[in-house]
Amino acid sequence: MMAAHAGEIAQETGDFRCQKCHQQTHVAKGHKIPKCPHCGYETYDTRYHEPGRKS
Repeated sequence: MMAAHAGEIAQETGDFRCQKCHQQTHVAKGHKIPKCPHCGYETYDTRYHEPGRKS
C-alpha cells in the first residue's frame, strides 16, 4: 500500500499506522483521514484490518 495522508478520504475502512509514532488510528471508508491523534503527524504507512483482506 502507498502512504496515506491526513485530509485524504479513506478508500476502505481500516486501521492506519502512523509513520512517526506507529500508533494505529481507525478510519471508516468515506471519512477523512485525520492527523495522528497521538502525535499530530500527517502520514500513515500501513493500513490494517480491512474487511476481506488478510493483514
